[in-house]
Amino acid sequence: MSVEIDQEYRPREDEPFMNERQREYFRHKLLAWKEDILREARETLQHLQDENQNHPDIADRASSETDRAIELRARDRQRKLIAKIESAIERIDDGSYGYCEETGEPISLKRLEARPIATLSIEAQERHERRERVYRDD
Repeated sequence: MSVEIDQEYRPREDEPFMNERQREYFRHKLLAWKEDILREARETLQHLQDENQNHPDIADRASSETDRAIELRARDRQRKLIAKIESAIERIDDGSYGYCEETGEPISLKRLEARPIATLSIEAQERHERRERVYRDD
């Protein structure tokens, strides 16, 4: 069952956490984000195809190749982001969305609003980053 979300709705702390309206709000937000990424990818692909011309000047060719490598790296990052978005949508479907993978506690609505693919609460994320720094510094 899908709940209609009006465009003005924003999840609030005073409503039950991850109620149906909040889940639909985040599902819509994630799907819109994914569609934006896919649209950008189509535009990039078109640009790369249009740009796929021989440059007689070696500097132009090198510049074009550098631009192409940067675009492809960005697309790879976006491909990984789409996988995270799809994973978040799966968590909405299975009822685990919005809860910290480490502690099981709710992730703050502010954090989910800013980073809807978040899987850790701010506290758990900070612990995770501190551990990473300790291992990186060794």
